[in-house]
Amino acid sequence: MGTTEGSGQVVVSDAGPLIHLDELGVLHILDFPEILVPGAVWHEVSRHRPRALTSPALSLKLRRVDTLPPTLTAMVPLFGLHRGEQEALALCIEAPHSLLLTDDAAARTAASNLAVTAHGSVGLIVRGVRRHLLTPQQGLDLLAGIPERSSLHMRPLLLANVIEKVSQEWD
Repeated sequence: MGTTEGSGQVVVSDAGPLIHLDELGVLHILDFPEILVPGAVWHEVSRHRPRALTSPALSLKLRRVDTLPPTLTAMVPLFGLHRGEQEALALCIEAPHSLLLTDDAAARTAASNLAVTAHGSVGLIVRGVRRHLLTPQQGLDLLAGIPERSSLHMRPLLLANVIEKVSQEWD
């Protein structure tokens, strides 16, 4: 299993952060020692941003998921989870204290119900600033550029609130 440095935490990615952070040109902020990518997610990313899968900045490991745990199977119709989200959550269930990288609101809600921590692209940009992988200005510029430079859909008011909050924190 892939783990974050010294914590034993497994990191699993859904397609969104790999696609969106590649669109923004900042895959390097995913500085985890290893990121597990389930087969369905790998396939989705290979269709939309194949370059993200071969980035030298990342340590991605393809993981096959054959069956879903019953607790997850029961959640699929409730949350409308796609196959990639299902497989990513299945890998998280296998590893207690895992971290799910996803931009999908339904996957984040399902993760919360499964006691899995989830972070999206916006949170990963903030993390990148906190880890000094980006300057605060670069982080703000990336956040402000999301609507034009990526396919990540965020409500403009929500994005404006995030930008205001982090800009105050970084001042």
